[in-house]
Amino acid sequence: MKNITILGSTGSIGTQTLDVIASHPELFQVDALAAGSNVELLVEQANRFRPRAVSLASKEAAEQAAPMLPSGTKVLYGEESLIELAADSASDYVVTALVGSRGLRSTLAAIEAGKTIGLANKETLVTAGHLVMKLASDRGVRILPVDSEHSAIFQCLNGESLKTVNKLVITASGGSFRDRTRSELEGVTVEQALSHPNWSMGAKITIDSATMVNKGLEVIEAHWLFDMPYDQIDVIIHPESIIHSYVEFADYSIIAQMGWPDMRVPIQYALTYPERVATPTKPFNLAELGKLHFREMDYERFPCLRMAFECGRAGGSAPTVFNAANEVAVARFLDGQITFLDIERTIEIVLDRHEAQQLPDLEAIEETDRWARRIAADCI
Repeated sequence: MKNITILGSTGSIGTQTLDVIASHPELFQVDALAAGSNVELLVEQANRFRPRAVSLASKEAAEQAAPMLPSGTKVLYGEESLIELAADSASDYVVTALVGSRGLRSTLAAIEAGKTIGLANKETLVTAGHLVMKLASDRGVRILPVDSEHSAIFQCLNGESLKTVNKLVITASGGSFRDRTRSELEGVTVEQALSHPNWSMGAKITIDSATMVNKGLEVIEAHWLFDMPYDQIDVIIHPESIIHSYVEFADYSIIAQMGWPDMRVPIQYALTYPERVATPTKPFNLAELGKLHFREMDYERFPCLRMAFECGRAGGSAPTVFNAANEVAVARFLDGQITFLDIERTIEIVLDRHEAQQLPDLEAIEETDRWARRIAADCI
């Protein structure tokens, strides 16, 4: 039985991870849960799964939750508690499902402690891929991708040599505005941007899908996870989100991973790897689906994806700046302070002001992150 810690248990990935765990009580046990400020949902989860410990973002939230938690469940709070739970010896598997760059230090702590990592936090590899992958290699830690696209590539590469790969192709739904021209994006609302046609995700990820930032982060993450040059990574729009990604090999054969757009499938595969077990999802039927559609990526229509490739190739601190500027801009858009198109404008302005550092250490990465956030806020 695997003892699992979930960092980000009240978010979209966290709640679906718990759904998978509930379907297989003979395989999994929840050791610890970490959330932000959603006290009500965390308390509900704790009373259902009875973890050894929980964490919330603030002292106030922890004090509010404490009287409602099961007897014996320890309550912690603050950033340091994430690191404590990630590194605690009681669990052997850590799902990192925090949104944004908050997941970096806790992921590093879990790797340092020798835990298997179910990685759903793209920003960890985007901001510090060189540090994370080296530490994982040094500690002999396996990082298993939870994102559907990277899980698909991981499955397609099973038993294959990276030397025979021509390219990795990441599929993109195109997001909420995939059928709109750039001129039609002027004045779009937050509500419209949050209406994703295929997936039910958190607000930040849904906006990132609409700007294609999410796909840019996935490109950078794929570079680190699969040790693949950026010239061998491609993105294609696939509106149905049935093929989650595919791999083209030297003989031009293609292996693709397919299924309904349900995150519980890649989550469960990461938890049970290398085994497969039944999932709480419906069967997939190609005849029922009928047809699939694809179209080339337009980097002028989606400039954020172009900028992500440029930052990935520049390396060093450039992806950190890209991610931090985007997080600030998305938060301001969700608050109604800027327009949808201002998100990409903000990212571009901050990148133009940054001079990339090569191979920055953790302190330099965090300082760069703070700098980029300040500049982005000033631009806005």
